[in-house]
Amino acid sequence: METNGAAAANSPRENHKRKDTIDWTEYFMAMAFLAAKRSKDPSTQVGACIVNEDKRVVGLGYNGFPTGCNDDEFPWSKTSSDPLETKYLYVCHAEVNAILNKNSADVKNCTMYVALFPCNECAKIIIQSAIREVVYMSDKHAHKEHTIAAKRMFDAAGVKYTKYKPRHSRILIDFTEIDWDSLNQLPATPVKH
Repeated sequence: METNGAAAANSPRENHKRKDTIDWTEYFMAMAFLAAKRSKDPSTQVGACIVNEDKRVVGLGYNGFPTGCNDDEFPWSKTSSDPLETKYLYVCHAEVNAILNKNSADVKNCTMYVALFPCNECAKIIIQSAIREVVYMSDKHAHKEHTIAAKRMFDAAGVKYTKYKPRHSRILIDFTEIDWDSLNQLPATPVKH
């Protein structure tokens, strides 16, 4: 008995696994960047992805206003003579949202992938949540007190932090690249001769 896909299954392309896949770190950092696309912040979009020891995503988050706080009624400004008219007193950071959005009992011993190095307030919550490592892309605020304080707390609590160096400058998601008409994950139907 021969299947109609036997010839295709023996072709070199389909007989071996793909080798051009992204690695785990790229995958999880890309998820953090994809989550950041949900942020309505006009100046800074940050996403965070929390992953457990089994490489399972257990939390995603992005920066934005708390649930119930209409993002058309609260300010998005970075500067104002009145602090109540800036976003800083209202926005929840991506790290906090990822922890609050977790789909597991806890995030103990997990790794957090985040676009921007966490501030001191997020560092406190990361430490209290028992996350063991933070992988970050940008440390553009390294000279600021809130980042220096975050690093001091991470060092004291034994939270490892690692700067992510991408292998690729971009990862493209193209919804049109899949040929949906020829896509099939089922085995070929046997044909009688």
